[in-house]
Amino acid sequence: GSIIVDCLKKNKTQELTTSDKIDRIVTNRWLALPIFAAVMWLVYYVSVTTVGSILTDWTNDTLFGEWIIPAAQSFFEGIGCADWLTGLIVDGVISGVGAVLGFVPQMLVLFIFLAFLESCGYMARIAFIMDRIFRKFGLSGKSFIPMLIGTGCGVPGVMASRTIENDRDRKMTVMTTTFIPCGAKLPIIALIAGALFDGASWVAPSAYFVGIAAIICSGIILKKTKMFAGDPAPFVMELPAYHMPTVGNVLRSMWERGWSFIKKAGTIITLSTIVVWFLLNFGWTDAGLGMLNFDGLEGAAMEAAQAECILAKIGNLISWIFTPLGWGDWKMTVAAITGLVAKENVVGTFGQLFGFAEVAEDGKEIWGTLASSMSQIAAYSFLVFNLLCAPCFAAMGAIKREMNNTKWFWFAIGYQCLLAYLV
Repeated sequence: GSIIVDCLKKNKTQELTTSDKIDRIVTNRWLALPIFAAVMWLVYYVSVTTVGSILTDWTNDTLFGEWIIPAAQSFFEGIGCADWLTGLIVDGVISGVGAVLGFVPQMLVLFIFLAFLESCGYMARIAFIMDRIFRKFGLSGKSFIPMLIGTGCGVPGVMASRTIENDRDRKMTVMTTTFIPCGAKLPIIALIAGALFDGASWVAPSAYFVGIAAIICSGIILKKTKMFAGDPAPFVMELPAYHMPTVGNVLRSMWERGWSFIKKAGTIITLSTIVVWFLLNFGWTDAGLGMLNFDGLEGAAMEAAQAECILAKIGNLISWIFTPLGWGDWKMTVAAITGLVAKENVVGTFGQLFGFAEVAEDGKEIWGTLASSMSQIAAYSFLVFNLLCAPCFAAMGAIKREMNNTKWFWFAIGYQCLLAYLV
């Protein structure tokens, strides 16, 4: 021992690197979570409530409301286009897709922030912080990475679960990843926050905490079952030093996420809006199946006329299921169901259900109708159900591929819908 004392010189004044100094605060046992909550709140405050909403209002009101829709309307009427075709293109496709594309600026602002947090090294710290919490509920910290990716889109989120070696942990992660609100659920959050909560800044972050709570509760519930019993796999991860991300990387990441959303809006949503438009505008009249006429109708007359369409008939058949949740109205039911095709559809569907009395209506007009048609608590219940129930078709496909087993797939979807209903 004495030889070692002679040979070994201890450097007492070893400097902590800047990264370590930041980590002492950011990954501190007590401060880590409040800091994470504050960062997320700030990100959402800027991207959903302030900067993002200014850009989104401009896109919805001016670009679509005052320029594109009236121009398209007069163009098709000018060339003598059939009424139903004008209606389909203007009210159906342009209004429906426009309602969704209006949220693109908001999402791009959000994606810039998330890309920045990822590339500067903060997101890796969050996985490390979350491991401590997740471990208590039988999930591994590795499960947090798929959930993080899932904030952009559930599909790559579910696919990222491949990095988890332990089969039980992996299945559990696949089942719970889509509880975290993805980019497509942001328009629903923004719509409910704007229409019923006066744009309150707590609504969006609360949606994330509801998602995390759902994951944690699922961990506790599922661990009690035979299928998932056992300890989570150990968590090892390298924490990169903090660094300023390059502008190129941040913008590229933002654009990739944003573009996949725009592509989806262009394809799946266009198709869904066409189907919704058809079901909304056609119904059984005295003459048999035909196009319903809503011209010049307002308020109650409009409601009565709409109740005759095919969509209302389908909605009424199943709306009783949702009555205990506070929104057993056929319009809400239909919106929730089109959300299964793609979550972005919910807003587009509302746009068509409420918005075609007058073409130049912007999203704000829907707010009034939406606010009068449900209470705040019902709206929050609608929001939570849409956040937690089975994800869109694309994400369901990814879950099926990752589970590689039909029984497990149906178990996952059934579990998600049941949990959403109970919450």
